[in-house]
Amino acid sequence: MNRTLRYIGISHKNASVAQRDMYHFSDEEKNNITELICHTFSDIAGLFILVTCNRTEFYFETETTSATDLRDFLICLKEANVNKQNKQLFGLSNSTKETVRHLLEVSSGLTSAVLGDAEIIHQIKKAHQYAIAHKLQGSLLERAMQTIFKNHKRLSNETHFRDGTTSIAYKSLKVVCDFYNKPSEGPKKMLFVGAGDIVKQLFKYNSKFNFDNIYISNRTEEKAITLSKIYNCEVYDWNKVLSNNFEDFDVLISAASNCHHLIKYIPATATKKLLIDLAIPENIDKALANNLNVKFYNLDGISRELEYNKEKRLAAICKVNEIITEELAIFSAWLQEAPLRKLLAEYKILVDRKVNHYFETDREEYDVHSISNQVMRKLIKQPEKLVDANEIEAIITEQVSLLKERYN
Repeated sequence: MNRTLRYIGISHKNASVAQRDMYHFSDEEKNNITELICHTFSDIAGLFILVTCNRTEFYFETETTSATDLRDFLICLKEANVNKQNKQLFGLSNSTKETVRHLLEVSSGLTSAVLGDAEIIHQIKKAHQYAIAHKLQGSLLERAMQTIFKNHKRLSNETHFRDGTTSIAYKSLKVVCDFYNKPSEGPKKMLFVGAGDIVKQLFKYNSKFNFDNIYISNRTEEKAITLSKIYNCEVYDWNKVLSNNFEDFDVLISAASNCHHLIKYIPATATKKLLIDLAIPENIDKALANNLNVKFYNLDGISRELEYNKEKRLAAICKVNEIITEELAIFSAWLQEAPLRKLLAEYKILVDRKVNHYFETDREEYDVHSISNQVMRKLIKQPEKLVDANEIEAIITEQVSLLKERYN
């Protein structure tokens, strides 16, 4: 039985933030779930786990484990109950071609909350590195990733689909700017909670907004200190975050990993406060949105309000789909030729043995490796004869004899 590349996934397409929370895996949890899956489904030869703010997806290479098997396993692991409602949260496929098409669409940003999101390809690269580090890339997965990276390069070079910013971080700072009518209301004191990719993007895009009263806090203080030195801001004590001491801040933007409801209390205030939660699981208790003078945004809210150049991106969709179709066709051709490559690999052993036999008495006078390769090229040009052992033997004998005469 041949291996197939399959996938299951939960995303913003079918699931709310709270539902996605349940299936979000931190880095530590990813190690645990990887070990558990590989132990439970021993036939899985490759595993690729993509975890972002808006999706959790598992791509896996297997002979017998179905997508529904893995989906139901995860649901039982998280909810201890498999029912029709939570099954419907997941997309899945047992077809290699469908799986690769889905991954092409995901990596292109076609299925992102923000059309054409450029950050997704960086998250895919990190997931790929994780699979390699754990020796879980698999041959089908590895070829699929080569297709993904080639597709990404073509989109960047051949379309306008990547033009303009679509960053959640950029939009968050734009929300701050609009909320306070910057610069008319004067400088605002801001706190970034976390030190991961999103917070780094907040600092990067702040060069366009020039907020200059920013603090950063992170449970690993060294990371906060590093960013504070790079971006010339102040470090805020993590213990004060844990105690919800935010009285002096006008804006809280939180993106700390694995800190569910880290922020549960905001003191009553006569001035406006803005809370932006960019984390999965959610860092900020959304009940705080009911407080007087408090405005609250979560990831879904920010995504809905994202402003980007729709015209260029929408106009490029046809070209994007055309490129995806072309790259999928190349992958499919490679997939179709896989049995032939396997057969040729087996015959390569036979060819090497035969060639060595012909030249066993005077091997040093000939380039045996070169002769073997020439015989293989002859066989590749006549694949219809590979099913007949006598035909193969005849071709090998003929080519070796011709080559020996030529060398003589």
